[in-house]
Amino acid sequence: MLKINLSFFGLILSLVQIYAQSFVIDSTKIYKKKALSFEEANILSSYYHQEGNHSAITGGIGTEKLSDFANVIDLKLTRYDGRGKKYTYGAEFGVDYYTSASSDKIDTKVSSASSSDVRVYPSLNYSVENEKTGLILGGNIAFSKEYDYTSIGGGANFSKKSKSQNTEFSAKTNVFLDTYSQIVPTEFRANLPSRQQKKGEIGNAARNSYDLSMTLSQVMSKRFQIALTLDLAYQSGLLSTPFHRVYMNDGSLLRETLPGTRFKIPIGLRANYFIGGKFIIRSFYRYYQDDWGMTSHTAHIELPYKISPFFSVSPFYRYYHQTKIDYFAPYQENKPGAEYFSSDYDLSGFDSQFFGVGVRYIPIKIVANLFAISQMELRGALYNRSDGLSAGILTFHIQFKGF
Repeated sequence: MLKINLSFFGLILSLVQIYAQSFVIDSTKIYKKKALSFEEANILSSYYHQEGNHSAITGGIGTEKLSDFANVIDLKLTRYDGRGKKYTYGAEFGVDYYTSASSDKIDTKVSSASSSDVRVYPSLNYSVENEKTGLILGGNIAFSKEYDYTSIGGGANFSKKSKSQNTEFSAKTNVFLDTYSQIVPTEFRANLPSRQQKKGEIGNAARNSYDLSMTLSQVMSKRFQIALTLDLAYQSGLLSTPFHRVYMNDGSLLRETLPGTRFKIPIGLRANYFIGGKFIIRSFYRYYQDDWGMTSHTAHIELPYKISPFFSVSPFYRYYHQTKIDYFAPYQENKPGAEYFSSDYDLSGFDSQFFGVGVRYIPIKIVANLFAISQMELRGALYNRSDGLSAGILTFHIQFKGF
């Protein structure tokens, strides 16, 4: 039942980006057979907190206070077959714990189970890279579980580099099959069987997601790199949230109702420019449109600066603009008789700003001749939205490399 208003995991990923490097590979490389060995591990911890007064659970009014503590660890093992093929095996395990004052308002009589929850999400991935031809093929499976939500997913990925190693095309596709318990607010439980009234559950519902992402990367020069991205995403099933109240303009109370399908198209452009050996300009723009009437624009810039061979700082700023979906209206402004309606301010029109700074340290400290601590990074950021929602996030990332 975790619902964080600003694409929480997208923000975490933006806080731990790895600096872009040249795509050039030495063509004189000699391939040697190598047994399965440790290549890399990453540990990520983050704390997120938000405040706001437009909770969709209480019809577009009321507290949106929420805190989340997330921890993720991933492990990567590799082996070489001696014929130019690299096999990579990856595993990731994540655990989130959150408390939510807004979710506690689902049940107005007692503290609900959704006032706090734990989400667990393991995943596995596998890839084969032909270092002679620049071809990579891979796949992944994923699982996620929390109080009222279960997700099973999987996908495949493909990428191909040109002979010059300066151009790369990649594509990946994923399918997520989700099931969640339909928990309804207190006011809608009167006619439920007695065994269902306490939890307010009216049965399970399905929500399936399918996406295809394509990226074309190009090294324009030793200093300048660009990447074009196109994503196609389709969702089907119960896309509304059963415990979101909607107060109509005649005083009646209903539950949120939205279409059973949604098609999304984001298009993006990344550009990185290296100024000398100490300064990088990293930029990103994305345009988004879907068939619910929403459009959005995202502009992001990050300016990593290397203070010394071991320390760098990275200030960053992101601006976001979004239009509302066709079915959104504020508290007591939806019209009776409408087929679809919502007072979820995540689906409203707003502007937002996300800004902060990261500090990265590269110790290259060898531990027991087994691995090295390759980098540590601390990032903090603030988020402000024009509807009054504000948030802060602090993230710590440590990376280990094998020999």
